[in-house]
Amino acid sequence: MDSMKSQLEAALAGSKPVLIEFFASWCPHCKRMMPIMDELREKMGDRAAIIQIDVDKYPDLEKVYGVKGYPTFFVYKDGTQFWHDSGEKPLSELEDMINRVM
Repeated sequence: MDSMKSQLEAALAGSKPVLIEFFASWCPHCKRMMPIMDELREKMGDRAAIIQIDVDKYPDLEKVYGVKGYPTFFVYKDGTQFWHDSGEKPLSELEDMINRVM
């Protein structure tokens, strides 16, 4: 957990927008989001941090963020949470949420 927690803390302390996705490998909705998350990461490049957290590997982080369903998304900028939602999302919505805080 320490490396993921460190990566998350470093991203949140930075000035770039951060999109966090909490997912479970067994979740069918999460599986459908994987190619969308890959495309989002490619489109954003180094303009935003995209962090995916497997809840089975990092249950402590799931508890800290109060995640109740999968996938769950958060957008942060300068350490402040700007958006939070759960469920499958189209690429355009995730991209829009990141662009709003740039």
